[in-house]
Amino acid sequence: MGRMSPIFRRAERRAEKKAPQQRLVTLIGKPDCHLCEDAQAVVEKVCGDLGVPWETKDITQDADLHREYWEQIPVVLVDGAQHTFWKVDGERLRRALTS
Repeated sequence: MGRMSPIFRRAERRAEKKAPQQRLVTLIGKPDCHLCEDAQAVVEKVCGDLGVPWETKDITQDADLHREYWEQIPVVLVDGAQHTFWKVDGERLRRALTS
């Protein structure tokens, strides 16, 4: 089997595009974290505007998340892939959810 051409890969990614309401944003943080609270406000606003479901996960309740992200919280995942950490840019998140 040969490698996929770049044109085919781009077409395949376009075919997989999801509507914002089909996406999932996950905010990983911990209690009493001011950066996490700031990030949650941005996630709530952007996801609320677009109708995107979102959830929070607490690293103090999950050893795997703690091990992976403790130096980066808050962390935002879009469909399970890391989107950003520390500071959430609302416009960048909006673009990621709509493009």
